Amino acid sequence: MFSGQITLSNVYMILGFLLSMYACVSNDIIQTLGTFLSANKKTPFYYLWAFSVIVLVITIVTGWIVNDGDMSFGLLTRIPVTEEFTPIYLMPPIILIILTRLGIPVATTFLVLSVFSVSDASVIWMMLTKSVLGYVIAFVVAIIIYNIIGRPLERYFYYTQKRSGDTKISKWWMVAKWCSTAFIWSQWLAQDSAKLFVYLPRKASVGELLFVLISFTIFLGILTYQRGGDIQKIVKMKTNVQDPRSATIIDLIYAFLLLYFINLNNVPMSTTWVFIGLLAGREIALYHRLRFESPKKMYKHIIKDLTKVTFGLVVSIVVVLVLVKFDVVVQFFMSHFS
Repeated sequence: MFSGQITLSNVYMILGFLLSMYACVSNDIIQTLGTFLSANKKTPFYYLWAFSVIVLVITIVTGWIVNDGDMSFGLLTRIPVTEEFTPIYLMPPIILIILTRLGIPVATTFLVLSVFSVSDASVIWMMLTKSVLGYVIAFVVAIIIYNIIGRPLERYFYYTQKRSGDTKISKWWMVAKWCSTAFIWSQWLAQDSAKLFVYLPRKASVGELLFVLISFTIFLGILTYQRGGDIQKIVKMKTNVQDPRSATIIDLIYAFLLLYFINLNNVPMSTTWVFIGLLAGREIALYHRLRFESPKKMYKHIIKDLTKVTFGLVVSIVVVLVLVKFDVVVQFFMSHFS
């Protein structure tokens, strides 16, 4: 990780990675391990921790081997390599941590990668557009699917869960839930972790790989122990997501949505918007089909979630604009007074 002596740039690079890892995983946990944690609320956290770490190690090590040391799976090819890290690169993850503590889901990919792409405004705009489009498509798809499966499946899940708890849920549903979680978690690591490894060398050594794995393991222990933290409330408030059968279906729909957007184009996007859109469409469809809760309560949750992600996106845009202006000011003073 270091070439020669330790410099201040090296320190900012490591701090940026550690802060970004904690901030991004904490904020995006609602879409990766969120339903998994809700569906396994009675399972000791260290089992959930071990499972998430195993998937992590397999995914990152595989990517590191296949891509000749590139842990970002080649997703940073359009992002310029940063030669000198400064305190300005620590701002996005610090802001992410604050917003996550407030339970606000943020467009983490947009916020972090935009800082490294300020020279190309078109990429920033495309990321923003694709994120909002992701919400709309996920919202519509969820309404269609849950209008179809609401009565035959979700109604059955709801009443069997209410009547007997977890005792009569087939073990195969639990196996399916763990498998779907492994798929979602590995996909997030393969596709969204570019916003983490943008702080590190594009070709990682064995020592750097071990540093990443150990750091990830520690942070995952904290997050699983906290059961996702405050932002996990977005998942917990949704209808019947504690049921592993319902959670498995959410994961599968979300996985196919991500697969669609991955093949749509190679523009990075905020997958948080896709997930929030999926949950919103699901709630509306289940209300109209099953009437499990009052319309006031249902729409309140949806509007609250949309307000949170919109606020997070606005903050992300403001931060990026400030950083762009800051960079212009710095360049001006350097060119005129150096």
